[in-house]
Amino acid sequence: MLVTPDGSSLIGAGLDHWYESEISDGRVIDPAEFRFAEWRLERELGVDWFGLPPDYRARRADTWSSTQQINAGLTVPFLRFPQWHVCPSARCGYLQQWPLAMKDRPACPRCARSAARRSQLPTMVQVRFIALCDAGHIQDFPWRNWVHAEFLPTCQRDLRLTSGARASLAGIRIQCECGAQRSLERITQAEPPPADSSYLSSKLCKNHEYRCSGARPWLADETGSGCGRALRGSLRGATNVYYALVRSSIFLPLGNSRAPTELVDFLQTPGPAELLKLYGVRGEDVLPQTLRLHYGAVLNEFSDEQIIAAVSIVLKETNAPAAPAASRFDDPETAFRRAEVAALRRETREEGLNTRLVPSANYSADLAGFLEAVTLCEKLTETRVLTGFARVYPDNSQTLEERFQYLWRDTPPKGKRWLPGYLVHGEGIYLELSEARIRAWEQTPAVQTRLKILSVNFETVQRRRRTYQRSISPRLIALHTLAHLLMNQFTFECGYSTASLRERLYISHDPEAPMAGILIYTAAGDSEGTMGGLVRMGKPGNLEPIVRKAVAAATWCSADPICMELGAKGQGPDSCNLAACHNCALVPETSCEEFNRLLDRALLVGTLDREETGLLSALRAK
Repeated sequence: MLVTPDGSSLIGAGLDHWYESEISDGRVIDPAEFRFAEWRLERELGVDWFGLPPDYRARRADTWSSTQQINAGLTVPFLRFPQWHVCPSARCGYLQQWPLAMKDRPACPRCARSAARRSQLPTMVQVRFIALCDAGHIQDFPWRNWVHAEFLPTCQRDLRLTSGARASLAGIRIQCECGAQRSLERITQAEPPPADSSYLSSKLCKNHEYRCSGARPWLADETGSGCGRALRGSLRGATNVYYALVRSSIFLPLGNSRAPTELVDFLQTPGPAELLKLYGVRGEDVLPQTLRLHYGAVLNEFSDEQIIAAVSIVLKETNAPAAPAASRFDDPETAFRRAEVAALRRETREEGLNTRLVPSANYSADLAGFLEAVTLCEKLTETRVLTGFARVYPDNSQTLEERFQYLWRDTPPKGKRWLPGYLVHGEGIYLELSEARIRAWEQTPAVQTRLKILSVNFETVQRRRRTYQRSISPRLIALHTLAHLLMNQFTFECGYSTASLRERLYISHDPEAPMAGILIYTAAGDSEGTMGGLVRMGKPGNLEPIVRKAVAAATWCSADPICMELGAKGQGPDSCNLAACHNCALVPETSCEEFNRLLDRALLVGTLDREETGLLSALRAK
């Protein structure tokens, strides 16, 4: 949801009508221009392509008649929500519901009936309150039901919304001309899981539970097909109204020795890809001569054998690099990232991924003892894709198929499925810590004691939010904290803003296939992310002082001893941090994969009285 400059509150519509023009005047629309491919994510999510949000191109009237402008005037569709509007006049406060597709802000019809005020009609504004459930549905607040405390109220007289002297919800009242009135006190309260109840659902009607209808106004579905979840009130601008569920991927080359990557990439562009799919549907073989007839200028530098191998990759992915076997300890995201670790452990010279390995022995002895591998990513490409969204809580247990039903009113069939996404280019440093060091450190009793505190708090959050079960390990906490400390230090050393840096964690405690790596990279989507400053900081002679400064800064927080002592119980979001606060280890949430949770300086540098608790305590300044 967003608010336009004129104050209108809008909700993003579904994907059904993207890449369509509102005006039928002969405009040429070519959705293929916005399509792009990412073979790993396509295979993981079961879609056929990804689409960039269309950039707006104003129609040029002077050249329209002679040269048609492709994709001119395209916009992303939005609808007006909430539908209920209130008159801002203190003497009026009239409530009325208006259509989702209405463009202009309406004037108050009640004030229009007053001859004295007809010359200065106030414009109605949308109400601040909505209702939602944790299954992802959202709807207008049930004003008429609430004021009459009835499941099916028969009174249809005018409603008014008034505000009193109290600043809380108790000071806001809904009144009906029939005399019924009620405050909004406690409408946002809900019982914590596993209880499925809320104050709005249980108290709205007498002797009746008022449950979510399953409405999807962003898909123009105002009635819904039934949901049954507890309904809670909320401010329309609250942070829990919408959580984007995003999947990301670091580009890995799809080509091999028989099929150059640049050829495979070309065959995945919209034109050649559509041609290949057409032949695939017909069951016909795609001959090199056929492709040369259409794209001879590009394909002349490649042999017929290379074209045949590239076509096989694009159509069947038979030659696509096989993903490393998943561990029994892996969640789906960890299993997906194993292929990236394998790629980052070797040198690559491709258009979208350019990496250079640096032997750990090239670094100073004290740091080299902790490093397994260092990779300087001089160029990398990240794809970010919207797979769905959640409400109330940042995550839910919905399957991909269920999430698709929230993105489309009519889910497209397989073969035509796509998701919105975008590409960003940048650079980065991949650090992999010594497995032998980590394995010995994890067995320390003091480490296990601190981990148990965090595990209990995190399991409580998992039960309360009904998220998927996930175990945490000491290496996750330590490496995640190290990533935050390094990002904060890089902002001082090479001038990047903290929000332009991101982390990507590669963690697994499987004894047969362990992972202990972090990728810190720039992915701001502009020139700031490709200037080479971050890669330069990862070279021998530059990385060592940065790591030492980061460890030294983590040894003492400006909020200590309070910050460190709070580690005995937990602090921060959901009490899922120990010794970590805004003064020492937190970063902007857009830079963190865990929403600034699962952090603890003590597991990295030790406590005030026990240095051995810290994985990198040997690097502390003496």
